[in-house]
Amino acid sequence: MTTARIDARFDALKAEGRAGFVSYVMAGDPSRDEALEILRGLPAAGADIIELGFPFSDPMAEGPPIQKAALRGLKAGLTLKGTLALAADFRAGDADTPLILMGYLNPIETLGYDAFAALCAESGVDGLIVVDCPPEEAGPLTDALDAHHIALIRLATPTTDDQRLKVVAERTSGFVYYVSVAGVTGVKEADAASVAPAVVRVRAASGLPVAVGFGIKTAARAGEVARVADAVVVGSALVEEVDRALSENRSAVSAVLDKVSELARAVRRARLALESEER
Repeated sequence: MTTARIDARFDALKAEGRAGFVSYVMAGDPSRDEALEILRGLPAAGADIIELGFPFSDPMAEGPPIQKAALRGLKAGLTLKGTLALAADFRAGDADTPLILMGYLNPIETLGYDAFAALCAESGVDGLIVVDCPPEEAGPLTDALDAHHIALIRLATPTTDDQRLKVVAERTSGFVYYVSVAGVTGVKEADAASVAPAVVRVRAASGLPVAVGFGIKTAARAGEVARVADAVVVGSALVEEVDRALSENRSAVSAVLDKVSELARAVRRARLALESEER
């Protein structure tokens, strides 16, 4: 069950003949007000889709940059309900940009699946990525999300074989998030040559667009992956900008939005460069 905003955005990207740029930011990082300012500035800076992380004390799939961002978000008091309130504030001023929550199962279970899904719908959330929720355990959560037309977006990895990919694709909607490297976020770099056949395989198995993340930190690497993927996800490089700005007593808002602009330009130019080479 896909949602209107996600479908519309990927349809528009396809019509433009380019990959999308997906920016990940952490709720409450470095403060609630600054996080909201960053969220509101992302679309104009070039973000086609936004992933909003909800802080969690044990983010097992994350490398040091996002772990530090989660701790800053928790220090700022951003609970899961607080993250949803932040999402609602963003949605009040933006009716079009798809907004995806990304995080871990424990806070959702604490809140309750039905209550969580209802709050997501009220807050204008379009989809959910739960890093530590395997398909075999996702039925009740998926049922709750389906009732509110919210996409459950699953992860595929370099170690996901064809048999497992069929399981991953079941009841997945919106898009599939392909983790381009084995390991945690922000450590290894993605290799476009190995990503390309994986994207084709995941797209064929799911019938959905494929967004590639983990291991994309520079404009050059984002441009390379944009040639083969439906969307490019960047997270660690953005939260690192927050950390750097804080250490240098600069504006974290400007630092993040400037970095998003740089990366988004590279993604947008990639397909044009490819078409030029083909001619």
